[in-house]
Amino acid sequence: MSSGDKVAEAHKTLYEQGIPVRTEVTGPQHVERSLQNNSSDFARPMQELATEWGWGSIWTRPGLERKTRSLLNIAMLCALNRMTELGVHIRGAVNNGATELEIRETLMQVAAYCGLPAGLEGVRVAEAILKSIREEKKT
Repeated sequence: MSSGDKVAEAHKTLYEQGIPVRTEVTGPQHVERSLQNNSSDFARPMQELATEWGWGSIWTRPGLERKTRSLLNIAMLCALNRMTELGVHIRGAVNNGATELEIRETLMQVAAYCGLPAGLEGVRVAEAILKSIREEKKT
């Protein structure tokens, strides 16, 4: 097997490991939408990288529970003002067993260390997502 074949096989393995984790955390609708909306020749490699590296390599590592990884992502995305991705990971945190209290306390920590504007915006995003989740459970 050539080195190019080995690299391609490694990419394939990580992608195949990442898809089920990404789906379990963010939900099948989000994954399908992300892959379909970003299926151009230009955008596809970024989705593949996110799936391979983020989901296939990092999220599959031992040492941290998924809930902990979710809460860390909430803090980092909020601190970086990445509110679209924050919404995805709020939902993912709930899927991973995080409570509303744990999510709120994570955002309070963000406010203390990254500034009130980051914490306030994070709370607005989280509140909208959590409300949506509660409404979905009623139907």
